[in-house]
Parts: sequence; C-alpha cells; structure tokens
Amino acid sequence: MTKSSAARAPLLDTRALNRATLDRQLLLRRSPLSAADAVRHLLGLQAQNVRPPYHALAARLDGFAPEQLSALLADREAVRIVTLRSTIHTHTAEDCLTLRPLVQPARDRELTNFRKGLAGVDLDRLAALARELVETEPRTMAQLREALGAEWPDADPQSLGVAARCRLPLVQVTPRGLWGRSGQVALTTAEHWLGRPAEPAPAPDAVVLRYLAAFGPASVKDMQTWAGLTRLKDAFERLRPRLLTFRDPTGVELFDLPDAPRPDPDTPAPPRFLPEFDNLLLSHADRTRVIPPEHRGRSWQGNQAYRTLLVDGFLAGLWKPDGDTLVIEPFGELTKAQREDVTAEGARMLATMHPETSYDIRFGTVVRR
Repeated sequence: MTKSSAARAPLLDTRALNRATLDRQLLLRRSPLSAADAVRHLLGLQAQNVRPPYHALAARLDGFAPEQLSALLADREAVRIVTLRSTIHTHTAEDCLTLRPLVQPARDRELTNFRKGLAGVDLDRLAALARELVETEPRTMAQLREALGAEWPDADPQSLGVAARCRLPLVQVTPRGLWGRSGQVALTTAEHWLGRPAEPAPAPDAVVLRYLAAFGPASVKDMQTWAGLTRLKDAFERLRPRLLTFRDPTGVELFDLPDAPRPDPDTPAPPRFLPEFDNLLLSHADRTRVIPPEHRGRSWQGNQAYRTLLVDGFLAGLWKPDGDTLVIEPFGELTKAQREDVTAEGARMLATMHPETSYDIRFGTVVRR
C-alpha cells in the first residue's frame, strides 16, 4: 500500500480500537463459550503462574468455574507449554501441536544467546537424549540438567536446560496447573503426553486470521509482538485482498477481518479484574488501545507483573488479595458509580473463584506516580 492510499484508509481512534479489541477478547460482555472454545479462540492464555489462566477466563466467560479449565488439563485436552514470546501458555492440545512448530524458529534463535555455555554440545544429540529422558518419565528441569550435564560436564547446566526446552516441545505434566492442587514442574514432550505426533507448522496466513479474530484490528508489528516472530509482512500482503485496512491515530496501517466486530466507541465497557500477564496487555506493539500513556509501565515492576483493573475498558488500577480482603488500588479517583461497578465486579470475581470463602472488598490508597 502506498503512503497516499494508507492515508485514505478509515481512521480508528483509540476508543474504537479499545472497544474492538475488548470485543474480540470477550471482555466487552461475558461470553457463553466453553472454557475449551475460549482458550482456542484466544489462541492460548499466558500462564507463567498457575492461577492467571483461571482469572483470565473468569473475567471473560459467563458461568465459568475454575474446575472447567482444570478438567481440560487433567484430561490432556489443554496443556502448559513454552510457545509465544518464549513464555508459558495454556493452549488446547491441537494448538499446542501446531503453534509450537510455528514459533520454533524463534526458539532456535533464542539458543544463540546461550552458545557460549553450549560450546562443544551437539544439539541434535542433546535433543534426542533429552527426549528419551523425559519420555521415559517426566523430569524436573533440575533432573534434566543433571542428566545432560553428565554427558557434557564442561557445558553450562543452565544452558543445557534452555537448549532442551528450546529444541523440544516440553509440556508441564499434571498435577501442575490444576485448580486447588499443587505440584512441581515436571516435563515431558507434547507428543508423548498427548499420544500423537506434532502437526506441521501451520501457514502463517492461517494464524494471522486467527490473531485478527482475537486481537484485531492490528498491524504487522502487533502480531509480531504477540508471536515473538519476525517477517510476517508477506503473510499480511498475501491476505490483503481478503482483509480491510484502517489506520490508527499515528498513521500506522491496521488490518482486520471484514466481518469482525468493531463496536461503537461509546459502547459501555464494564470493569474487569485481569490477572498478571494477561494477553490483552501484551499482544500489541502499540498498547495505547488499552494502556493510557500516563499509565505506561505501571502494571510492572522489574520482571514482576501486577494484577490489573480495567475501568471503561482501559487500565485504571491494580488489585491484590490480602488475606480475606480484596484490595483495589486505583490510579486515580473513581466516581461513585464507577466504585459501585468495580465493587460489584470484584464480588462477582470472588464468588466465581472462591465460592466457599467470604471476602471483604476495600479500596486502597490511590496509586499515584
């Protein structure tokens, strides 16, 4: 597209992008989708910690109960695996077997950061040995590093573990990830756990369409940020005849599915309590559609992400459990009506996640910079 034609593309302002993205993310209104269908539609849930995927679905689904997602993991219909952006995600079994091959080039590139610690290591042999080890019985990463270190005593143990994780699709076996259960991280291959081989990597074009359905309208850079991949422009160009194009307030070209929802910017957006690492906040190069510029960086400190609160569709504060109290810390003053809506949503979230526990809800000190 030429600069002049891009300039003629319809403008989507920040609120229009916000409402469209919330709709795709099942956050504008709660969805009747099943937990499995929601995980599939969203292309996975960020899952560095155990609880965030459960809170992510509680904010999005009507009638959700944590046991629904837990059952998917227990029945091996969903798994926890390193995929997008080299982070752990909860995916359906089908997406695990296809999306991991799609992002394999990024995992291969990741290994270049560890080449010094892997000097003299035959990575093909390492992958074969690691596969044999974890398919004989699930292993913790410490056990895997120890076994690989016996073969390559001069290599850096941490690098050996990273190499195994990058070369193989290692899933976390249950009870890790189950609701109300605990268990250390033990790993085996996705193929072994699911009892079927990995699929060929899907064409990027197919995943572009799914990404737009869950996160659009979006730019090429947005999707590259979400996937942790590069060079996706060609896929968008191939799909251009099937897509609509827009521009954001800075002039960046956005792509979208013709029949995807783009609600009126004035559509009400109820408050939502999101977990740390929610994909809504991580899946675009330009995050101003959800994070106001004045609040940039306020959902993180170092490598630690906070649980976030949306008000009117935008990041507006943090929340945390403190004993038997839900503490809400807004970034600014809320109106009386907003506080009532936030309190009602907090009570709903607590009833969903902890139906047998009584909690108080209190507003903490307004978090100012």
